[in-house]
Amino acid sequence: MSAQTVFKRYEKKYLMTREQEEIFLKKIEGRMKLDRYGESTICNIYFDTPDYDLIRNSIEKPVYKEKLRLRTYGVPRDGEHKAFVEIKKKFDGVVYKRRAEMSLKEAEDYLYRGIHPQIDTQIMRELDWFLKTNPVQPAVYLAYDRRAYAGIREPEFRLTLDRNIRARYKQLKLTDGAVGESVIPENMTLMEIKIPGAMPFWMSRLLSEMQLFPVSISKYGTYYKNHPELVMSAVNNHKKYFDPANDVVAIDAARSRKARHMDKAGV
Repeated sequence: MSAQTVFKRYEKKYLMTREQEEIFLKKIEGRMKLDRYGESTICNIYFDTPDYDLIRNSIEKPVYKEKLRLRTYGVPRDGEHKAFVEIKKKFDGVVYKRRAEMSLKEAEDYLYRGIHPQIDTQIMRELDWFLKTNPVQPAVYLAYDRRAYAGIREPEFRLTLDRNIRARYKQLKLTDGAVGESVIPENMTLMEIKIPGAMPFWMSRLLSEMQLFPVSISKYGTYYKNHPELVMSAVNNHKKYFDPANDVVAIDAARSRKARHMDKAGV
């Protein structure tokens, strides 16, 4: 069965304790079941600019935002493992995800070395344009152990439960293993509910009964904010281009000065 490559849906996130998770799973019995992916370790490389512009913009909660990542289901041992290159966009509360399937070797050749795979699709052209207009590089590795559920009567209604969310900003290859430091407390589970339209009434009632409320959280964003060395990268990358007469750290002005300097130097 070929994997889905285009998604459009609303996503709601909830944090729960392990005790709440156990109760929740008992209450959805008969309504939801593990989907065809079941339990797996999701491994991702997030790509960003040297200044982490994509995640910094995302944290500011704009109307439109986008991310690029390389994903595998399971920890890959070699380049033959199936991989997905994904653009995830969010506009006015709706999540759009488009992805191209290829081998991990093809994906790494494409993203790390600029070697285009032998794939000619609309999604590949969108990926090409993203890479042309965004000078990105591997930024953060992020993995988690996921259980994915689908509605028995409403198969388009899905939810995922993510445990052991961990990340690192060094060793940015998926074959380097699924190790990293914890992103959220180890006794917590992040649930994501994915719906094409309205939330089923029975689920809304259950969430209210258990006093589970939506949270605004990004795995990548949380890791980024917890690491001052990443947050300070934009400052450090432009330090010598700041105006010494101005105490305000004006990144955009420093970038303009750097760009003019590079143009004059013919770089």
